[in-house]
Amino acid sequence: MLEYRVSAHRMDTHGSLARCKGAEIVLDTDVAGRTDAFNPAELFLAAIAACMIKGIERAIPMLKFNLRGVEVRLHGVRQDSPPKMVSVDYEIIVDTDEDDRRLDLLHTNVRKYGTISNTVAAATRLEGAILRKP
Repeated sequence: MLEYRVSAHRMDTHGSLARCKGAEIVLDTDVAGRTDAFNPAELFLAAIAACMIKGIERAIPMLKFNLRGVEVRLHGVRQDSPPKMVSVDYEIIVDTDEDDRRLDLLHTNVRKYGTISNTVAAATRLEGAILRKP
């Protein structure tokens, strides 16, 4: 079993700071919001995107998959009462010359082996597609 540790502390009424390893990220914990930091819902979506991109990084050597770049776009829907994310839709846009079958294989690997995406899919609707960059 792997274990992870993150610590966060309140800096002031406008934000907080999270740390792990040698990294830190400013958190939008201001009730009014702020544009220079991720709020909790945006961090949630960013974690899914990071999981998908990391999954692609792990899969491409095994699949001998050639790509020039990847972009992940996510859209989350939050209900107010009780507050929770009810759905997340995504697009994985891959810049590649690989055929559609191989692109689908990459998507299958990302969905099957993603720690964060598997956790989210067990808790809410997670749906999306993998697309070729035009």
